[in-house]
Amino acid sequence: MVRRAVIAGLAAAALAAPAGAAPIRGQALMPGVVYSRQVQFTTHGPVVLNVVATPKPTGLYGLHAALSNGAVQGRERLTDMEAALSRSTTVVGVNGDLFDSRWGTPSSVLVRDGQVLAGSKGGRSAAGFDPTGGLHVDRVALSGTWKGTGQNRPLGLNEPPGRSAVTLYTPAWGATTPGESGTLELVLAPFPATTPNTVLTAPIAQVAQGGSQPIPPNGAVLVARGNQVPIMTSEAPAGTTVTIRLILTPRWSDVREAVGGGPVLVRGGKAIFRPNEAFSTSQLFTRSGRSAVGVTADGRILLVTADGGRPGYSLGVTNFELALALMRLGAVDACALGTGWSAALAFDGKLLSRPSGDASVADALFVTYDGVYAPAPAPNGANVTLAYKVVRHSSVTATLTGPDGSVTTLDTGTKDAGTYTFDRASLAAGKWTFAVSAVDDLGRRSSTDRAFTVGS
Repeated sequence: MVRRAVIAGLAAAALAAPAGAAPIRGQALMPGVVYSRQVQFTTHGPVVLNVVATPKPTGLYGLHAALSNGAVQGRERLTDMEAALSRSTTVVGVNGDLFDSRWGTPSSVLVRDGQVLAGSKGGRSAAGFDPTGGLHVDRVALSGTWKGTGQNRPLGLNEPPGRSAVTLYTPAWGATTPGESGTLELVLAPFPATTPNTVLTAPIAQVAQGGSQPIPPNGAVLVARGNQVPIMTSEAPAGTTVTIRLILTPRWSDVREAVGGGPVLVRGGKAIFRPNEAFSTSQLFTRSGRSAVGVTADGRILLVTADGGRPGYSLGVTNFELALALMRLGAVDACALGTGWSAALAFDGKLLSRPSGDASVADALFVTYDGVYAPAPAPNGANVTLAYKVVRHSSVTATLTGPDGSVTTLDTGTKDAGTYTFDRASLAAGKWTFAVSAVDDLGRRSSTDRAFTVGS
């Protein structure tokens, strides 16, 4: 008689929280990363919190700010952003900043790999991470200037037209500058990386007019509007050199990745009720979907999304209620991110939360894992489907241990990056363990295991 495999459940995982906070228990998404869906019944209605706790982002783990569609302008679903990364890493992520509804640009700062790609005049907190994974929550302001043969003059960076009289557009903005009339464009090439708090110089390769100017992959375009056009014409003729400064305050010299958001939620382990940032009362005290990022005393990262806008399932939370939730989870510092229908949490291209809209975002914050990953075993008729993924050329061993302790080697040898799948039929009833170990072409070792139960 054929025995039908039934997966009874995955072993629960837990990440310890600092003293005074309950351990975070839930489903193991990938090695060291735990997901928990927590339901709270309040006098206003039910609230669902989606919580991911990850190890400190060092070694095989990384933390990255990401732009939708790879550009400052435009929006993209969080799940689609992750799906594009899934061949090169395993990823869990949360939506980033609030954004401009027309252009889809982040509302404040974005730093990626040490380069500032967007910014604003400040007033709201942002979440920045240094190379050790430390979280910095500060009200960061970007002050940009350009200088030709005259004095330093203000500019904006990768922003929609109309916000500044002069704007610097880098390849991070997109393929071309915005379509505008009455503008003057200076094509700067080559142009250095937009490292903040340094002097950036570039020659003027071309002078153009009329907007929609192609942005060179190795360059940038400086656009003047209104009364700045004659000034730029006089002070920056073709063939001269332009000096650019992009100053962050505070300087954030050790921050490598950052997304905007705000306000600050937790500081020194205490929830903040009055952040005194540039938010309206309705933005802070309306119950809605909200996301946040925090760090525990031992360096673990918390990604949290409260579902909202779904009466009967989850009403959402106020800003201070989110702060209290982060504090309860053990955060010593935390920053709010975007709110409303775009607030979402996803793992490897699939939603963990239930956003009230399509969850399209301007930017996101991702925790990545480059070791071997095995998804949860899945029933497949009379079989159980097992799989593992490696993201680099690796030496791999995959085994299956039965209820009687016997070990079967399912796969061994050198593998290219990809996903490898096995169907096992007519397994005996009891507890089984699927385990995979790998050494990639950089010499990094990793392992994972999945326990599952087969019933008769």
